[in-house]
Amino acid sequence: MGREHLIKPVLDHPYPTIQYGKGVFLYDEQGKAYLDASSGAVTAGIGHGVQDIIDAMMEQASKVSFVYRSQFTSEPAEKLAKKLSDLAPGGDYWSFFVNSGSEATETAMKIAIQHWQEKGRFGKNKVISRRMSYHGITMGALSMSGHVLRRRRFIPLLEDFPVVAPAYCYRCPLNAASCKLACADDLETAIKRIGAEHIAAFIAEPIVGAAGGAIVPPAGYFKKIKEICERYEILFIADEVMTGIARTGEMFGMQHEGVEPDLIALGKGLSAGYTPMAATLVKDHVMAPILQGSKSIMAGHTYSANPQSAAISLAVLDYVNKHQLAESARSMGAYLLDKLRLMAEGIEIIGDVRGRGLLLALEFVRNRDDKTMFPPAAGITSRIIDTAFQKGLLVYPAAGAVDGAGDAIIVAPPLVITEAEADQLVQLLEEAIREVADELSRESAGGGKDGEI
Repeated sequence: MGREHLIKPVLDHPYPTIQYGKGVFLYDEQGKAYLDASSGAVTAGIGHGVQDIIDAMMEQASKVSFVYRSQFTSEPAEKLAKKLSDLAPGGDYWSFFVNSGSEATETAMKIAIQHWQEKGRFGKNKVISRRMSYHGITMGALSMSGHVLRRRRFIPLLEDFPVVAPAYCYRCPLNAASCKLACADDLETAIKRIGAEHIAAFIAEPIVGAAGGAIVPPAGYFKKIKEICERYEILFIADEVMTGIARTGEMFGMQHEGVEPDLIALGKGLSAGYTPMAATLVKDHVMAPILQGSKSIMAGHTYSANPQSAAISLAVLDYVNKHQLAESARSMGAYLLDKLRLMAEGIEIIGDVRGRGLLLALEFVRNRDDKTMFPPAAGITSRIIDTAFQKGLLVYPAAGAVDGAGDAIIVAPPLVITEAEADQLVQLLEEAIREVADELSRESAGGGKDGEI
């Protein structure tokens, strides 16, 4: 092929070329099938090649695909904003449409700060987040993220926002003998140290995704978080980029605890990968001082509220509702979780199997009894992902969760997966993990691979 021109994640890696997808499978140019057990990047929620969405694309393209939001609005964008408000916890949301989850969380941060500025409280400009978190790769979103590996190159340019302990029961960061939601109390501790007069918002994922691997908080955690935020006049931003749109068994992850966030960031499942589309949802009371003041959100992107993407997202939401995919996520998630836990019983390097709906994860340990982690140099997550890939199974990495260490993978297939396909997923995954576990045993017996095991 000569020299390459496309910048890929690993520049000298030979990536197969995908020709088409159907349902939970992708097919490369050689005809090899890949069971998409990660929905790409936890994105392709309704599966690949859905004709209803293709039809919606064609219909909107025959009308208009682009208008600039400073000049016009469009029917699809207006309808999508109304539908999201109707679906979101408690309703009464405005929508600001952007192109990616990173833009959605960064826009939420900016709107939260602007909310307080318009009320004359200019000192409230910090955002608290959790040490185990990932909110995006733009500078503002990365500043709110606690993902050590993704922050490392840009530390001098980032705000030092992540200060609060995660709700990580498998490895309680506070060593709480009796929980009593000490991880939620840590937010109040941070507020008192920093000063509520300096804090605009707190941001958290309903379930920690890439920075931990489907870490589900204990019951009551987010209710307590919201109470603390309200007590100190701090806005609560829910990062639903990975959990939103039926992935966890509810349309929004926060609905499991009955919590109404002040702002919500959406992406991934909103368009299910059929087009770049994301949104920042903003409660009426957050918008009120802006409506009474400048009347303009200080944010904007050329493709914001794009009518083509809005029409596609509407079609995705209709498909999710028509095929009851939130219910499917609950039932198939329970089925797959049981299968994965049964599989894990016989594989010593699997320390924990967790998740909610079809956002599941496996954490790998060197010693199951004391939860000792593998050293980062061992590359366990990458080895398992690569081995699974060779077998035609796609899973998603969640390595480096514990201050740059720790190994986990996310299992999050499209919500349309069947029991037979879930069985195939577990079989391929078990083969891959056992193969890596056997390699580790041989390396340990032989003195280790490069001395790291």
